[in-house]
Amino acid sequence: MPRLTLLALATAVAALPAGSTRLAEADVALMPDALVPPAFALSAVPEPPSGTALVAAPRDVRTLIASARGAAPALCAYAARAIGSWGGGADAPATLLPAIEDRRSRRTALPAADVQFLLETVADADPCARELAVRLLAEEEAEAVTAGLLDRLGAADSGTRIAATLGLGLKEPRRAVEGLTRAVRDRVTGVRANALWALGRIGDGRAVRPAMTALGDDAPLVRETAAGALGRLDSAAAVPALLRVLKEDDAAAVRRTAAWALAQLEARSAADGLAAALRADKAPEVREMAAWALGEIEARGATATLLAAARGDADADVRETAVWALGQLEDASAAEGLGQVLANDRDADVRGTAAWALGQLELASAPRGLLAALTDGDPDVRLRAAWALSEIADAAALPALRAALGKEQDAKVRRAQVRALIKAGERTEELTRLLESPDPEIRQAAVRGLAGRRGVDPWPWPEPRPRPFPR
Repeated sequence: MPRLTLLALATAVAALPAGSTRLAEADVALMPDALVPPAFALSAVPEPPSGTALVAAPRDVRTLIASARGAAPALCAYAARAIGSWGGGADAPATLLPAIEDRRSRRTALPAADVQFLLETVADADPCARELAVRLLAEEEAEAVTAGLLDRLGAADSGTRIAATLGLGLKEPRRAVEGLTRAVRDRVTGVRANALWALGRIGDGRAVRPAMTALGDDAPLVRETAAGALGRLDSAAAVPALLRVLKEDDAAAVRRTAAWALAQLEARSAADGLAAALRADKAPEVREMAAWALGEIEARGATATLLAAARGDADADVRETAVWALGQLEDASAAEGLGQVLANDRDADVRGTAAWALGQLELASAPRGLLAALTDGDPDVRLRAAWALSEIADAAALPALRAALGKEQDAKVRRAQVRALIKAGERTEELTRLLESPDPEIRQAAVRGLAGRRGVDPWPWPEPRPRPFPR
């Protein structure tokens, strides 16, 4: 396999979680005939796991640094901007590399000669130059960019066609729909996949039929991308086809994306199919997405199936997502089962999300498992349990809260417990005693309680992380 270029590896290091040993198809986009859309870089909202045909590759910082030595400073600056949190520290007063002007903010168009140069570079033999050209072109509003990329859909070189479909997907021009629809029939997998991805991003209804047809493509990557595109195209006509894919496709990644698409379409009619996938699919990533989808569409009849998964699925991610979905449904009948999960699950993330979910159910009394969670070994679970008790505001929980507060060592958890005490109607003399706390936030909460301000700010707010993340 060709050596990863500096920019590709920098992007991969930025995108992968610690300990990951796989790169998505997007991360090999800089290699010849392998340009595919990097979904992780396109949006912060839940996205379908597009392009998940995976290749083995390490998160190799040594290779990254070795590739960086001697590279052009401007290229290194772009690679460095790809690493780190949102914003990339671009406002730092002194860095080691040249400053990069953010053209997206100043909206100054490139000269026509530069646009033509970049369009010619789309066919360059060097994959790094080709990828950079496509992404620079995607920021331009000139009509010549769209026209040039459409012309290159007919190039003899497959890499150029793949790059052109990528560029059109990044730009999202509506006039490209016809050309991209023809590209869905290309002989090269990457072209077909990118064309479908671009059509999904453009969101034109004319793409529904070719995307549905592509669900039968021989290549799993194309079928997966087609399912993702249908999730963006907002067509109820796609629901039966997506349900068939969810049930019958032999690739787990395709089934998973079909479940995501059904949720994006808010297809409540798909609840039975999603529940069946949650019960029986062999792939945990599919079951996880099915649980997420049931929560997203608020499938009121899925409580029993979600509880069964929350209690008994072998995969912790599936159990946690099922618990999250139960919180989304806000079905009080799930309280006892969630309390059991909170008391018994071996995974702290599952227990913490179960506590959060109980706080969503508008209960009148606290389940036994929630009270027991005040002494859980994990501080995040204790935090969420205290938050949930503050939402329930059950006076019967006061003794347990007092006892937990007396032993709690974590300042953040203590603050949450004080809020729960106030919400549950703690006595004035107990609140007065809290005025002697060394923690100023606890003293402030006690003052609010003594003043009768029961509506104290809901800190902390332990929302579970959005699930499932795109892969």
